[in-house]
Amino acid sequence: MRLSTKGRYGLRAMIEIASRQHEGPVPTHVIAEHQDLSERYLEQLLTPLKQAGLVKSVRGAQGGYMLGRDATAITAGDIIRVLEGPIAPVDCISEMYPQECERSSRCPTREIWQRIRDSISEILDSYTLHDLVIKSRSMAQESRL
Repeated sequence: MRLSTKGRYGLRAMIEIASRQHEGPVPTHVIAEHQDLSERYLEQLLTPLKQAGLVKSVRGAQGGYMLGRDATAITAGDIIRVLEGPIAPVDCISEMYPQECERSSRCPTREIWQRIRDSISEILDSYTLHDLVIKSRSMAQESRL
C-alpha cells in the first residue's frame, strides 16, 4: 500500500486547520500557502473530508474551514481512510470491503496481509490531530533555536 498525495496532503491540511482552530474558520488560501498546496487541489481534498464530517465550511468574508470534531477525536487513520479508502495491502483483506477469494481458506500469505493491515491501522489510529499539532509546534520551535 502506498499513500498518494491525497492522503499525505490531506493530513497536512487537517493539521493546519487544527493548529489554527482557535482563530476561527481558516481560509483555503491560508492553508494552501502554509502547506505549499494549490488551492484547487486543496478544495478537492477538503470536499470528502467535509462530507465525512471531519471539517465544516463557513461561507462569507470571514469564512473558511473548521474541524468538524475536536482534534482529540480525529485520528490520522480517519483522515487517510476518507481520502485513500480502506487500509489494505491486498483487496481480499480490506477493512471495509473484503473481497473473499476462493483461496482465502488455504492461502498461506493471508495472515501476512492481515498483520500488515492491522499494523498500519494501529499506527494511524494511534495519532490524533491534537498529537500531530503538538508535534508540529514542537518541531517548529526546535527549528527556531
